[in-house]
Amino acid sequence: MNPLTGGRPNRARALLALAILIGVSAAACAASVARPVTDAPWYSIVPPLLAVIAALLTGRMLASLLTAVFAGGWLSAWSATTNPLATVGGGVWKAVRFLWLSVMSPEFSILAPGSFRVTDSQLILLYVVLIMAAITVVLTGGGLQGVADWLSRFARGRRSAQVVTFLAGLAVFIDDYANTMIVGATMRPVTDRHRVSREKLAFLVDATSAPVAGIALISTWIGYEVGLLGDIAGTLQIGRTGYAMFLDALGFRFYCITMIGFVVFNAVSGLDFGAMAAAERRASRQGKVSGDGWVLSPLQASSAEPSPGARIHAATALAPMFVMLGVFIGSMWFSGGGGRFLAADPIAPLRLSAWREVFSTAKSIPLLAWASGSGLVAACLFSLLLARISAPAILRSLWAGLKAATMPVSVLILAWSLKGACDELRTGEFLGAQLGGAIPPWLFPPLVFTVAGATSFSTGTSWGTMAILIPTAVPVAFALDNHVYGPVTVVTIAAILDGAIFGDHCSPISDTTIMSSAASACDHLAHVRTQLPYSLAVAGLALVGGYLPAGLGFGKWVGILGGASCSAAIFAAVWWRGRNR
Repeated sequence: MNPLTGGRPNRARALLALAILIGVSAAACAASVARPVTDAPWYSIVPPLLAVIAALLTGRMLASLLTAVFAGGWLSAWSATTNPLATVGGGVWKAVRFLWLSVMSPEFSILAPGSFRVTDSQLILLYVVLIMAAITVVLTGGGLQGVADWLSRFARGRRSAQVVTFLAGLAVFIDDYANTMIVGATMRPVTDRHRVSREKLAFLVDATSAPVAGIALISTWIGYEVGLLGDIAGTLQIGRTGYAMFLDALGFRFYCITMIGFVVFNAVSGLDFGAMAAAERRASRQGKVSGDGWVLSPLQASSAEPSPGARIHAATALAPMFVMLGVFIGSMWFSGGGGRFLAADPIAPLRLSAWREVFSTAKSIPLLAWASGSGLVAACLFSLLLARISAPAILRSLWAGLKAATMPVSVLILAWSLKGACDELRTGEFLGAQLGGAIPPWLFPPLVFTVAGATSFSTGTSWGTMAILIPTAVPVAFALDNHVYGPVTVVTIAAILDGAIFGDHCSPISDTTIMSSAASACDHLAHVRTQLPYSLAVAGLALVGGYLPAGLGFGKWVGILGGASCSAAIFAAVWWRGRNR
């Protein structure tokens, strides 16, 4: 998600970034002159390009996005006037306007109280704040630890300990931060007892955090993804809700699906390769779950510890999750016309076609806010009545959740602001016109997956990568689909979301990677070194077995089966090599 602050860039990196910015801009200018297929300006690519390069150079996503927003404001003002002073002042005004309109409705005025209306952006921000608060309350009440403790009863050996760790990661699907904090710290004594290396524990924690939260029907990620997708749907006039677009792309999330299957096969079979195999041999044969000379990260997952005196019970976490899911799914059913289906057919809730129609027509964003609010109320009640923690402790955890929500809220506002700048400069129109006949449609989704992975790896942020690429790459895919909501657009959306998670998995500056190392008490570089071959292997499987066939027009099941077959082939080769060593 959001990167930790990086170090100061050296001169060579700064010169390289400047060269890339100038080179790509010059190429865009030359292409617009040689192929004047639109009057959208070539410099419309500068704000998103600047956001990527600044993030690569500094590792600071908030500062990079803010810089890109102001650059978009100045370029927008410059296109309207040749007066330098007017450009400077007008650019600042336009950038502030982009920030304002990212949250407030255009017609809102302080002088006209009746002009205020609740926007989708505000509801998404409310959802993020409420669900982050609910997570901290559940952590304080010991609910997530109770879930992990219950699962740990089924760990009888090395393989079962890994399977239980995976199941604990699936259970904590609501948020990747909560996953890493609670699963790593809780399962560490269990995996240590069964001689599972800390590197493997960190991998299991990391591999079941973002991939699970990223494809869950309700999580901290869904509001963010739905917001970005709904925004681009309005720009392109697709006529689909953001949640419906998320569901459309769900079957093409080849990296997340393959990674989850990869983890299951790896844990059940006990087969490893590369640096992870060496770590597992050290742990199983020598009993050394940690490596020699490790320097553990000072980052501590203290927020994952329950309040002193709390009664640890799984229901403290499960009940709010069920309430949240129940409220969301039930309200989606009736909001999307489920009552009409039910009146015509009593068994309509059992039909997939009815649910597909409901989810494609219901307006999910207000319902997400209602569901997260209901989950927060349930979390407070169960923590108070079942976990028996004090009201002041709940209030402190609520405050901690509010503070934790400031970063994703800031990224959302800046991402929407950058999208507003790109809309005014018509970035998507320019890219779609220039690339529409230059890139084969079947090649675009694999290319986007690769670019998203490289961006996320370099910046350490999957959310920032989504914020940059969804407003810029989806319009290109839409143009390649002849300006209809077709397969290239759907697969491209999946490629952006998946590529962002893939790069985040590989990045040593990713906060979830760092938190997985810390919660598992694993040396951070050891975690990166052992996880990198697995992430690259899964990405290769997703690319070759998934996105290339999907781009060529094959269905999603071909990609999923292709990835599974390639995974089985890899583990078969590892097994054969182990037997013949």
